[in-house]
Amino acid sequence: MKSGPRRALVTGGSAGLGAALVDWLLANGYEVVVLDRDRPWTGKTSVDFIRCDLASRTELDGVLPDLVSGGPYDLVFLNAGINATGKFEALDPRTHVEVLRVNTEAPMVIAAALFEAKACRAGAAMVFVASLSHFTGYPGAASYAASKDALAIYARSMRKYAASRGVSLTVAFPGPLKTDHAERYSPEGADGSKRMDPDRAASLILTDALAGKKTSIPGAGNRAFAVVGRMFPKPVTAMMRRLLYDRLKS
Repeated sequence: MKSGPRRALVTGGSAGLGAALVDWLLANGYEVVVLDRDRPWTGKTSVDFIRCDLASRTELDGVLPDLVSGGPYDLVFLNAGINATGKFEALDPRTHVEVLRVNTEAPMVIAAALFEAKACRAGAAMVFVASLSHFTGYPGAASYAASKDALAIYARSMRKYAASRGVSLTVAFPGPLKTDHAERYSPEGADGSKRMDPDRAASLILTDALAGKKTSIPGAGNRAFAVVGRMFPKPVTAMMRRLLYDRLKS
């Protein structure tokens, strides 16, 4: 495997939070490998792009050798994710499966492959991007919440093993972001003015990851929400129901 400049892997690095992570990494001297279904936005020609639809296990298995050979990595951001909002019984069952494949299975498979191949340098950091929904019920997006919770638990369970390989694990719990993805899955008429800018979220998460923190909840408001969600789960879930589920179209 190659040695030299610091290298990073970002899944879902073509848009949203992933693109913001890539921008920060490039600005700070990292060579970046992006794994995504779509090519990065214009201006990111300096990244190594690996195309993969993470909803397909066949495609994922096919690119694992390329991911491994792209290392060794100093930073790994398992960020790619999709959502599915709607009345649970009205969603196509295949949609739930795709959410779990992209949000949970893919990062687990990638992490396992990188550890098995020793594709992370000693002292590297690996970040699993979960969701602020971890701290509350999420009516109207149950599959998404389940997929992100499973990922957070997986990361927590892997932390001791990763440390034995010299790799720190951070679980990030970002709240709503000002991205096309968030807009696409929000109820009609939702106010997006209070969503966090993805560049700010990326900077805060990266700072926590490089400091070796176990968790990263970017933003004081999001940290306060997490505390309240833990202390008062029923009323917070009821609030989420009013904000999301009750406003969804049947």
